[in-house]
Amino acid sequence: MTNDNIPNPYGWKRSMRAGLSFRPVAEDDMPFLARVYASTGRETLAATALNETQKAAILLLQFRAQHAHFQQHYPQADMLVVMGGGHDIGRLYLARWPNRHGIIDLTLLPEFRRHGAGEVLLRDLTEEAAAAAKDVTILIDKFNPAMRLLRRLGFATEEDKGAHDLLRWSA
Repeated sequence: MTNDNIPNPYGWKRSMRAGLSFRPVAEDDMPFLARVYASTGRETLAATALNETQKAAILLLQFRAQHAHFQQHYPQADMLVVMGGGHDIGRLYLARWPNRHGIIDLTLLPEFRRHGAGEVLLRDLTEEAAAAAKDVTILIDKFNPAMRLLRRLGFATEEDKGAHDLLRWSA
């Protein structure tokens, strides 16, 4: 699926061919971004005795803290809503530092995972970095199913950070 009417400010050709587009995060996106965040945190809280209301409250607090952290520590990063098929499907936070590109966060809603969107976007990101002779890094939970995709695309563990691994793709 392609859409020639969607602007492509990042030059991510694979993503465009796959029907993905991107827009900067706006204040109106906070409920959607909180839902994206919660989609990854529900499993962590599943084994607790908390009820659904309590879990939702904790996830919202965690999202707000994470969002504030990202805004404070990565003010120059592209913070983007990922769109596909006319829907908001996820978020991408990308920092382009002088020595590397850092994927601060790439999360798709569960119903949009395992359909190829993450792979085409990661291929676009590594291609962009390679053109600038830069590596790409991402911090990822050791048990995140996306780890298999990242490994297949050439990301390797640079540092064990306990529950997470810092992965690097080398240009």
